[in-house]
Parts: sequence; C-alpha cells; structure tokens
Amino acid sequence: MGLFSKKIEIKSPIKGKLVDITDVKDEAFSSKALGDGMAIIPEEGKIYSPVDGEVITTVDTNHAIGLSSKGVEILIHIGMDTVKLGGRYFKSYVNEGDKVKTGTLLIEFDKEEVEKEYDITSPIIIPNFSELKSLNKTEHRNVSTNDVIMTIVK
Repeated sequence: MGLFSKKIEIKSPIKGKLVDITDVKDEAFSSKALGDGMAIIPEEGKIYSPVDGEVITTVDTNHAIGLSSKGVEILIHIGMDTVKLGGRYFKSYVNEGDKVKTGTLLIEFDKEEVEKEYDITSPIIIPNFSELKSLNKTEHRNVSTNDVIMTIVK
C-alpha cells in the first residue's frame, strides 16, 4: 500500500448466503454497470450498516440505501425489481445525512412477503469502484453481519 492508501473493510449488511455479483439475475447488477460488489440471499429481513459512515441516499420505497465511508460509496439494494412494491413490506430507520456506525439497523423488510413476489437476492455494490486501487472479495459463502465481505484499498 502506498503512503496515502486507506484500507476499508465492508461488513455484511445482511445475514445470508453470498453470491457473486455476476450471478445476479439483473443485467444492471451482473454487468457491473452500477458498480462492482457482491450480493446476498438474505436469511432474515434486517439490513445493518456495513461501515461507520453517513447515509447519502434513501428512497421513498425503502428498498435501497446508499452510504459513504472514507470516500467509498456503498449501495445496498434489497431484492430485484422490489421498487414495484412501492414501499410495502419495507421500513427504514434512518434518513439522508444520518451518521451511522457498523451494525446500526438501517431497514427492516418482510422477507417472506417480498419473496412471494420477487427475487430477494440483494446486491451490495460499490458505485465508485473505478476510483479505488483494489476491491477484494471474501471467499466465504455463508455470512453473518459481523463478517467482512469486501476489503477496499483507496
């Protein structure tokens, strides 16, 4: 690492099974058009902050949230096409501008209800990955919210 490089660990925001971003059944994510990262098939309907940082984006439907930590952007998108639910089954606990710590509960969703209508595979992507020196992904497949899933060098 260079003199001014920073290493940032991204923990899993969701307990579940990790899948490669290229295996997500949505072209915008699998092609990395929105950013590089990983995805998780959730075991429960709770999304926690994977970093100490700030909430930079919330949406009315509460199916996605954007965070920033030390210049790294993190987008957590719950499920595929879940925007079509119009916010049904989702509850957010934070607002844009809020400072959060690793492990802060961000969003809860009714996993069973969402899963009836949509694929709940949830991408965790780094939209500004092209600005980073490296993005290393864990090999572990079953993760808890305390597990590091990506290590970034900025």
